[in-house]
Order: sequence, then C-alpha cells, then structure tokens
Amino acid sequence: MHRRITGRLVIATHNPGKLAEMRELLAPHGVEAVSAGELGLGEPVETGKTFRANASIKAIAAAKAAQLPAFADDSGLVVDALDGAPGIYSARWAGEGKDFMAAMTRIERLLQERGATTPEKRKAHFVSALCVAWPDGHLEEVEARADGTLVWPPRGTAGFGYDPAFLPDGHTRTFGEMSSIEKHGLPPLGLGLSHRARAFVKLAEICLG
Repeated sequence: MHRRITGRLVIATHNPGKLAEMRELLAPHGVEAVSAGELGLGEPVETGKTFRANASIKAIAAAKAAQLPAFADDSGLVVDALDGAPGIYSARWAGEGKDFMAAMTRIERLLQERGATTPEKRKAHFVSALCVAWPDGHLEEVEARADGTLVWPPRGTAGFGYDPAFLPDGHTRTFGEMSSIEKHGLPPLGLGLSHRARAFVKLAEICLG
C-alpha cells in the first residue's frame, strides 16, 4: 500500500539548488518542509550503484536521524557518447568546490575527443530518482528522465549544475536560460519539463494526492 505524506517532511539534501526546487514543488501541497542542513543532519556516504539506490540511502538516513518522513533525490547527467558518464558521479565530477563549469568543460573535452560535434552525437538525459522514507522503514520510490542535447558553450545563469549545457528536446533555450517556473513548474504555470518535476508528478500521485 502506498502511504501519504502528512505533517513535517525532511528534505534530505545539502544542495541549495535542489532544496529550492524541492521546496517549490512541495509548497502547493501544504507540506511543511525542513532541510537536513537546518536540522544539522550529516550527509551519508552514497555507496549505491544506481540513482535509486543513492536516493534511498539519503532518505533512510535522514528519516532515522530526524524521526520524520524524509524526501531525497539523486539525480545526474547521462551522456550517451560517454557511455553514460558522469551518471551517478555527476556531482563528484564538479569536485569539492562544486565547480560545474570545470565539469562541463571536462565533458566537452571528452566529447570533442570522441568526435561528438553534431547534435545527434551529443544526446544526453537527466535522471531524477526520488525516495520518501519513513522512520519505520516504509519507502516510496519513483524515477523519471528529461531528454536533450548538450550545447557548447554553456548558456544562461539560471538553474544549477549542468543546466547551462543542457538543451531539452523541443526547446530552443537551455535549462540554464529558463526560469524556475519554466523548468520545473507544474501545470498550469509551467510545463513540468525537468527530470525532477516529472518524477515529482509521479510521487505526488502516490503520496500527495
């Protein structure tokens, strides 16, 4: 049986960009969200081999520590021409300093080395796995993706992470050039374009309906 989210919810992230997006997605549902950082919770080691596994590691750790339901996301960029890299290591490619410009530059260098210079050779997708964990061990898990093409140079200063290099299919502006409402706002305000928005729609049907 699926379980509904009621009362307070911990957002198990220390990433300010993700935290802002998750709060915006949860706000219409009247859920009181507090972040792992605000509660002083540590960050667990992400030892999973998949996005879904890492999302559950983060959610379970926060739920146990806070004794509240916890909501976690694990997401990343999957580049076809790079055999799926950086994938679950997307954040790690940016290093301790979270230098995503350096990470995007590294991806571009690797694409050039492989001769991936035309749009059809530069296909990529973002994946978002969402997990809600309860202190008693109950889990709700969903996953979604957003398909697109990598552009160079990166465009736009909105969003975070690899957004400026990602041009979603069917659009002329990168995620980095879109407002938060355009990127992950849900209808009727937005198109629910992003991987996280699409996963959230699935989760909302299960837990927030």
